[in-house]
Amino acid sequence: MSIEEKQRAIIEEFSMFDDWMEKYEYIIDLGKDLPHLSENQKDDTQIIEGCQSRVWLKSEYLDEKMSFFADSDAIITKGIIALLIQVLNNETPQNIASSDLFFIDEIGLKEHLSPTRANGLLSMVKRMKMDAIKLVNSGK
Repeated sequence: MSIEEKQRAIIEEFSMFDDWMEKYEYIIDLGKDLPHLSENQKDDTQIIEGCQSRVWLKSEYLDEKMSFFADSDAIITKGIIALLIQVLNNETPQNIASSDLFFIDEIGLKEHLSPTRANGLLSMVKRMKMDAIKLVNSGK
């Protein structure tokens, strides 16, 4: 499934909910399903700057695709990073770097977050894309 197809699937999932309380519950459930990072993986190099909560992101490159692993000390934030991982995981660095994450606006996520959480969301996207760009620039 392409990045665009994954985003369309998320938009369709979110359209099934009647209100934002149900959508928040769904986002929280996604975070609960995200595998935990071990304590030794939660070091300062993995922290995403610009988030109100503590968010750790680890990226790996294997077989020409990127994999992302994350954790957070806040349940809603963990759900948000889980959504991003759902879209960008197992994609090439080139596809990640050039992706347009339109689902964020389509489901109304940014407008239903506090300003500090919305900034954190942008910081998460930026970090994931920067990790991909570093690989692209290294010739991978």
